[in-house]
Amino acid sequence: RWNGAQAVSFHAKSEQGCVLQAVLTLLETLEEEESILLEAFIPTAHVVRPGNSSPQPNLAVRICAVVCRSRKDQPLLSKVVCGVGRADKPLKHQATVPQTLESSLRQWGLKDEAQIAAIHAQIKQKAEAAMKAFMDMEDGLSVEQRGGRRAQTDIIGVDFLLSSEEQVLQLVALEMNSQLCLETCSVFESMGRVVGAPAGEAARPLVETMMRRAQCHLMEGKHVLVIGAGGVSKKFVWEAARDYGLKIHLVESDPNHFASQLVQTFIHYDTTDHKRDEEHAQRLLGLVQERGLHLDGCLSYWDDCMVLTALVCEGLGLRCSSPTAMRVAKQKSRTHLHLLRRRKEGARWPSAALYAVPCCHLESHTDVERAASHISFPGVMKLEYGAGAVGVKLVEDAQQCHLHFDKISRDLQDDSDHPGIGLGWGNAMLLMEYVSGTEHDVDLVMYEGRMLGAFVSDNGPTRVPNFTETAACMPTCLPPDREAQLIRAAYQCCLGCGLTDGVFNVELKLTASGPKLIEINPRMGGFYLRDWIQEIYGVDIMLASVMVACGVVPLLPARSRPRMHLVGVMCLVSQHLQALKSTASLETLQALHERGVIRLNLLDDELVSSEYEEPYCNVACASSSRREACLKLLGICQVLGIDSPHYPVAHFLSHFK
Repeated sequence: RWNGAQAVSFHAKSEQGCVLQAVLTLLETLEEEESILLEAFIPTAHVVRPGNSSPQPNLAVRICAVVCRSRKDQPLLSKVVCGVGRADKPLKHQATVPQTLESSLRQWGLKDEAQIAAIHAQIKQKAEAAMKAFMDMEDGLSVEQRGGRRAQTDIIGVDFLLSSEEQVLQLVALEMNSQLCLETCSVFESMGRVVGAPAGEAARPLVETMMRRAQCHLMEGKHVLVIGAGGVSKKFVWEAARDYGLKIHLVESDPNHFASQLVQTFIHYDTTDHKRDEEHAQRLLGLVQERGLHLDGCLSYWDDCMVLTALVCEGLGLRCSSPTAMRVAKQKSRTHLHLLRRRKEGARWPSAALYAVPCCHLESHTDVERAASHISFPGVMKLEYGAGAVGVKLVEDAQQCHLHFDKISRDLQDDSDHPGIGLGWGNAMLLMEYVSGTEHDVDLVMYEGRMLGAFVSDNGPTRVPNFTETAACMPTCLPPDREAQLIRAAYQCCLGCGLTDGVFNVELKLTASGPKLIEINPRMGGFYLRDWIQEIYGVDIMLASVMVACGVVPLLPARSRPRMHLVGVMCLVSQHLQALKSTASLETLQALHERGVIRLNLLDDELVSSEYEEPYCNVACASSSRREACLKLLGICQVLGIDSPHYPVAHFLSHFK
């Protein structure tokens, strides 16, 4: 009823009679629960323009900020525009022509870029704080007071003006409104279309939030069979499933696995011998039928179980890439040799064979001798079905190949020697040519062969000769054309292997002549990747993988703007045992994580050093710039004792420029 400024009036402090008359006039029109606000008039600051003696009009600037509820109920500033008008009259949204904050401040006399940036940062901080206060207030309301169980405020507008006190500019909040600021921003974006300005920025976070909530609602109560529980690094799966309201039915070889208490149904079944996956699949189909489970989807987050999962999905008629495609992707040499045999994909794209690397499968010393005569050195030896870089080594000649083959054949024979790295498939190896260049991960979301989303991260220099991961950053440092090359290569390699449905992690190197494939992990990216992608882009690839498995197309933001930069470093027990027991203890790291100083991803729960080790945890820092994130991380690693001459963090971060 009181929308706009029709009931607003300005009065001099000395004109008490006029103030009284204005109040009395308004009182006659008030209805129940309405009231009148009398407050001090705060003028817009007057900026003196040096060297400009011409008379300046007395103008006011109304700053209009739109704030949306984003992921995890965090307020996010989406747009700021301004209206300029006479200072002696109420400045209404509809009575001004919207323009950018930068244009308004420059027109007003502010030219300093740093000062303009500081004002924008202050607007962001205060507008988001206003939204947070509003959300906190709503949290204290009853369901009836809020308007329903799921009712909540997802967007507000906050109006500010710039005042000054003792020549210091101050931001003053005028009001909060539900639609006027959004309307003003829409008018601004509509005008900008004719000059190619981006559209939809004001409402984009709101729409993304609406879509996210709708997808969560759609998935609530879905019954999903998960094959293989994984280790501590997959603990988030069970927590997220609970939060999303998923009904998880877990198949796991370990009867005492901690996840057995966190799921709807626990099915103990030993799947460790993956050479018998066809037999396992038939047994699992029988167990599903015996228990009367009505499943909406079936998937796995564990490397070893991907082929078995595809076989079960095929038997249940559920969405998944084919067992053949999973087998091609699971065996590393088969992936490359399969792609090398492929011809041109069509008129538009080069063949996926461009991205494959010459390699040979190894099961005996005869195979090693033959491979050494065909592959150019230096080369890389690794387990055919391995994971986590366990058993990977740089080799310079045939003699080193034979020695490493002997060592792996002796040390890593079956799953009991090192659980969870693929030894249930055997300990066959491969030799492939070494490819120089920077290393990157591409996480793809695919449905019916269509790429719905792609997320690129950069890896720091690995620790030669074993290629253990050291550091990573996201978003990528690469220019757009090189990032596009990686995404296209990852997508073509997945399609070339027959992978059509799921979330896949593709490891590549970027050389001077373009991307080269390292390997395809036909499951969601591990370690910190799900957490980072969710934090930076607001996309949960874990939820996306469940949606694909249930035959629901995930709707992901189109090229969502990154909210931050994350840079992280791996901690290894062999390098950091002393620090992890003292300055960088788990309690210390968790406390720093809770305070927002670092972002911690725990990957193991035992401080045990071994020759074939995997990372214990990942410690990361966030910032609005990559450089600042690197500096913060380096400083923290020095304080915690993670940085050392034997583990030079500065060197590991040197690629991120």
